[in-house]
Order: sequence, then structure tokens, then C-alpha cells
Amino acid sequence: MEYLNFLEFKITDFIDILLVALLLYYVYKLLRGTVAINIFIGLVIVWTFWNLTKLLGMKMISSVVGGFMQVGFIVLVVVFQQEIRKFLVMIGSANFPNKQNFSRYFRFLRQQTEIPTKTDVDAVLRACEKMSSNKTGALIVMERTNSLDFIKSTGDKMSIEITQPILESIFYKNSPLHDGAAIVQGNKITATRVILPVSNERNIPLRYGLRHRAAIGITESTDALCLVVSEETGQISYIKDRAFVPFKTLDELSEKVKKDLG
Repeated sequence: MEYLNFLEFKITDFIDILLVALLLYYVYKLLRGTVAINIFIGLVIVWTFWNLTKLLGMKMISSVVGGFMQVGFIVLVVVFQQEIRKFLVMIGSANFPNKQNFSRYFRFLRQQTEIPTKTDVDAVLRACEKMSSNKTGALIVMERTNSLDFIKSTGDKMSIEITQPILESIFYKNSPLHDGAAIVQGNKITATRVILPVSNERNIPLRYGLRHRAAIGITESTDALCLVVSEETGQISYIKDRAFVPFKTLDELSEKVKKDLG
């Protein structure tokens, strides 16, 4: 039957699928850890839906989505101009005759054995409690599934095991590292003095300052968790999914953070 002709599988079809898979992988690799990754995933979903409607002969919806994709290509170039430039540089600088360089492009096929260490939530909260008692302002951002690598470049990158004294020394008022946010990935502080995007949400009460707006801003674009210690009142705030999470005691807060971190 003619409508089943698309089921005929040739070696060229296999090569075609392999090349598309590699292309999507490298684009994802470039965008991973950036806000643009959500736009990329959305475009892939729309593109898949468009091809599915064409395959099923749904001409009307296919033409509508096809028109969107044509305009979307221009939007794609504008939104991803930095990433496209980086992608082209990566391809142009690839030294394929070099066996060692060539093999590193396929590292994703290797099984990763490194197991991320869980965040020492109790140490983080003890530090927050101590900073709260002496009204030391602090902003701690804890990574979940969305990578925070894209904002680490705005601050000072480091790799320090989490302890209560380390966190207190980072946010100490006379410390050169106290401005900005500290990024926590696993059980390590991977960046300090990080500049976060500030939320423009108008519903945030005026009593909350720039630290709280920055915490809400990063949770608008990622699934990160934020702990904020107010420099004015010493109050500890827990922010997740663009909202303040209420709690009564530090023990209750500890349970919520541990549960959210999984």
C-alpha cells in the first residue's frame, strides 16, 4: 500500500537520523544551562508536531504550523545569535584528522560514573540561623535539575565543600565575597558574588529588598531553590517557583528544602 511507503528503511535513512540526532545533541549541549534551552525544546516540539501533521496528511494544521516555522526561523536567528556563532566556531575549529580530538566529540556515549553529592542542608540552615541572629544579609541559590552554569560567569567561580563557617565567612559584611549570590551545586559552593536577574513582578511586597527580588528572578527562569537572609530584619525567606514558601520553624524549613532537593 502506498501510504505505508514511508516504512521502507534504507541505509541513507539511518545516516539521516544519525546526523539529525548529532546536530540536536550539539545544539542542546551549547544551550544547556542557559535560559534559551526552554526555547530550543519548545521549537523541537513544534517542529516534531509539524512533521507529524505532514506525515498524516493534515494539510490545514500543517500549513498553519508551517507558516509559524518559517517566521520562527528568523526569530531563531535573532534569539540564538550568540549560540549560533559559538556553534559555527566549534565546527570550524574541529580538527577531525586528530584522533584524540575527534573522539572527544563522542564523550556523551560514555557512561558517567560520578554521583553528585547531596547538599548538606543542615549546615546551610545553621549558617542562615547564625547570620539571621546578627543580621548578616545572604542569598544562597541551590541547583536542582536546571543547570546554573549560565550565571556562574557573572561571579567568581570556585569549588568549596559546604560548611557552616565557610558560608558565614562568604557573607561576612567585610568579606569581598559577600555581595551577590552564592551558587550551590551538590554539596559544593561553585560560585560567589553572582549577579542574578531581578524580577519585575509588581506583586512583591515593598518590605522585600533587592536580594528577594533577585531570588524570585532566578526562580522565574530555573527550578532553583533560594534562601535569603534579610540584612534589615534578619528574617530567613525560602523561595521556590517564584513564590515565598511559608514555614514556622527551622526544622520545618529543613524538611521542606530536603524534600524539594530530592
